[in-house]
Amino acid sequence: MIDKDGGQLGVVLIKNALQLSEESGLDLVEVAPGANPPVCKVMDYGKYIYDLSKKEKTSRKKQHTIVVKEIRMRPKTDAHDLEFKLKHAREFLDQKNKVKFTIQFRGREMAYKEFGEKLMVKIIEALDDIAKVEAEAKFEGRNMTMIITQK
Repeated sequence: MIDKDGGQLGVVLIKNALQLSEESGLDLVEVAPGANPPVCKVMDYGKYIYDLSKKEKTSRKKQHTIVVKEIRMRPKTDAHDLEFKLKHAREFLDQKNKVKFTIQFRGREMAYKEFGEKLMVKIIEALDDIAKVEAEAKFEGRNMTMIITQK
C-alpha cells in the first residue's frame, strides 16, 4: 500500500487500508491489480481522473493532423490558371498539408496523355524548392494523380 504522500506502508490488510483512506478523506485506488500482492494507493480519485484528462487534452493540442488537399486541373490548363493553383498549393504546403494534384481527362483528351505528364513536370519544377513528390504521377481511370508533401 502507498499512502497519500507517496510513502510505502508495506502489506496492509484491506480493512486497515480502507480505514486509513477514510480517516484521510481520500479514496483507496487499486493501482497495480496484477501484482502479487495487489498495490493500492490512497489518493483523490476525482482529481486523478481530472489531471489525466487535462494531460490528454494538452497532448492532443500539440498534434497536427495531416490533411490531403486536392487541386484539380485539366490537361489544357492555361499558364495563369496554373500559377494561381500553384499559389494555393504553396499555402497548403506551408500549413503542413499534403497536396494531391488531379488532372482530369475527358473524351479525346485521353489520346493526349503526354499533355498531362508535361503539366505534372511543370508542377514538380515549380514547387521543387519547398516540396517533394510522395506519390509519382499515375493514371486512375480518366484521372492522373500525384501527391506532394513538404520537404
